[in-house]
Amino acid sequence: MADRVSVLVDVQNIYYTTRQVYGCSFDYNAFWRQATSGREVVSAIAYAIDRGDERQRQFQNILRAIGFEVKLKPFIQRADGSAKGDWDVGITIDALECAAESDILVLASGDGDFDLLVERIRSRFGIPVEVYGVPPLTAGSLKDAASRFVPIEGELLLGRADRCPP
Repeated sequence: MADRVSVLVDVQNIYYTTRQVYGCSFDYNAFWRQATSGREVVSAIAYAIDRGDERQRQFQNILRAIGFEVKLKPFIQRADGSAKGDWDVGITIDALECAAESDILVLASGDGDFDLLVERIRSRFGIPVEVYGVPPLTAGSLKDAASRFVPIEGELLLGRADRCPP
């Protein structure tokens, strides 16, 4: 019987870290194939900020076609010019719920705020947590908390061959 897996993606974190380090995009199809290979998908959720533009809607539809449920939160621009829009609490709640019905949890994010979540899932549910992140921008504490850290590089990147490392 195949392991049951839940896959959670912090879309904003993955977008900005792959852009900053590689100047490329994350290949969600390659990620899906790698993270779910030989596994039964229990849940797959992509957490994104909705700015209401057409390109984002197209991207969200691509995620849905791959197999993700897309959860959206509105982008909030504050009067002082700062912005708000993160999914940390939502990802945490869903991860705890998913862990109860999964044999493996996959988290794509480099956000160090998730280190305690990963530790809690591993100790409370006794399941491995695989973390995918861009190596130089993934918190060391998150890498350390993970059962397995999978660097986002090579085949997990999409973009021009002259800019994206093999």
